[in-house]
Amino acid sequence: MPATESTQGVHISTDQLVALEARARDLSFVQKSRSHQQLAGRMQSSMRGRGLTFEELRDYLPGDDIRSIDWRVTARTNKPAVRVYSEEKERPALVIVDQRINMFFGSRRSMKSVTAAEAAMLCAWRILGSGDRVGGFVFNDTDIDEVRPHRSREAVITLAGKIAAQNGSLEAAFSGKPSPESLDTVLRRVAAIAHHDHLVVVISDFDGHSETTRDTLLRLADRNDIICILVYDPFLLDLPISGDIVVSGGGLQAELPLRRADVRQAIGTFARDRGRELRDWQRQLGLPMLPVSAAEDTAPQLRRLLEQASWRQRRR
Repeated sequence: MPATESTQGVHISTDQLVALEARARDLSFVQKSRSHQQLAGRMQSSMRGRGLTFEELRDYLPGDDIRSIDWRVTARTNKPAVRVYSEEKERPALVIVDQRINMFFGSRRSMKSVTAAEAAMLCAWRILGSGDRVGGFVFNDTDIDEVRPHRSREAVITLAGKIAAQNGSLEAAFSGKPSPESLDTVLRRVAAIAHHDHLVVVISDFDGHSETTRDTLLRLADRNDIICILVYDPFLLDLPISGDIVVSGGGLQAELPLRRADVRQAIGTFARDRGRELRDWQRQLGLPMLPVSAAEDTAPQLRRLLEQASWRQRRR
């Protein structure tokens, strides 16, 4: 469905995405607590990596630093094992950005697709500012663009260009076939790269999520940190009580007479059921899911949500 005519921010440019760098500086993806251990720094990270405080033994995985192999355990079990410590040295990050036709909707301020683009770049700039490698995947109903993680501005600007290109191709006259399964396809691509100790940020309205989506995210979360950013538009939660609107899914259009109570009730029931379904799905996942509205400025919302004490990285 397209935005109303009063909506601004139908599309976003690479320059606008690059300009978000300054607004990303006060975001944080790591919850830290005061350290009380000897030979440690002032703050203890909840992320894991090679440091001073032993965390666990686990099986060796491709890409692990061979210096972390515990040779005694390896010799005893005949299986390579590595020692994991609590202080994170490096955490590659992948930012997954949904630009499917279902994201081309907005009733105020901007489209969901634009809000997703803004959230992605705020995350990417902040991750780079923390000294970590950052890359990502941008996907629509037909294509998936990949940017491999690098610790450079060029990598973030390349990601911005991929997002802007797919964002600019969205239009109300979309004549293709929506592809809800694209979400699962891109997550499988992510799982092929993020074997362990990655930060994966998935930015989407999660339209078309399935048991496969859940299972893939849970497998990713077993050895990585996952944050889901749920982009939504509040239109269905606060319907006008008069007037008619025309909505479109690309090939078809429908007129909604909002002055009729039964129409408003049916739409309201749909919105509540959708919200309940997503909350139930989040509880099954047990992963952070941060709701970001397309009707408000993106940066303050992300800052507020990331600062809330209720979210914690999943302990693996």
